[in-house]
Amino acid sequence: MKLRIVSATLGCLLLALPAMGQGQAFYDNGPINGNTDAWTINFGFSVTDSFTVPSGELQLTGITFGAWLFPGDSTPSLSVQVGTGPFGTNEMSLDGVPTLQIGDCATNNFGFDVCTLSASLPGLFLGGGTYWITLDNASVASGDPVYWDENSGVGCGGAGCPSSAQENTVGTIPSEAFTLYAPCIAGNNNSPDCFPTPEPSSIMLFGSGILSIAGVLRRKLF
Repeated sequence: MKLRIVSATLGCLLLALPAMGQGQAFYDNGPINGNTDAWTINFGFSVTDSFTVPSGELQLTGITFGAWLFPGDSTPSLSVQVGTGPFGTNEMSLDGVPTLQIGDCATNNFGFDVCTLSASLPGLFLGGGTYWITLDNASVASGDPVYWDENSGVGCGGAGCPSSAQENTVGTIPSEAFTLYAPCIAGNNNSPDCFPTPEPSSIMLFGSGILSIAGVLRRKLF
């Protein structure tokens, strides 16, 4: 089910926010738009978007996405599926109701609160390739609809961007605003550096410390 609206002057309302210390983004489908359209992710409606993992292996531990909420609605819960095809086809493991954090919200010209939602995920290891992430079963205490912001991948960057997207009742649709995160993984050239290179002064201090310890040990042993 699509929330059909007309264009408004909201611009790129919000930028994707880091997912509660999940690490660094490895896939970013662009910032929240907030002024074009949004797609229902409850009442039996599902939306699925593709994403690409670079060669190697990454651990998926967080997601942020743009959501349209009715004013006064609480932070929703929702289900997340990750698979090698749309709508969790060949589902790999993530299927639950993650706890969401609500970020900055702004009211658009149509009276919706357009917010950034962040969820911690249980850490799914993914090899290089294309996958699909599906959001559905969203729930708020009021029972209102919850919508995933449509941004058509404008402003995104990196391999596989913009995302392909589908809705379970109408088929192909423009893609949505979301960012996926992974922590540092030792030995993986596609993840953030596990051990940042120390500055030369730090190396000198570390070296002098080792020499001092060696001197103490020498005095004790001889």
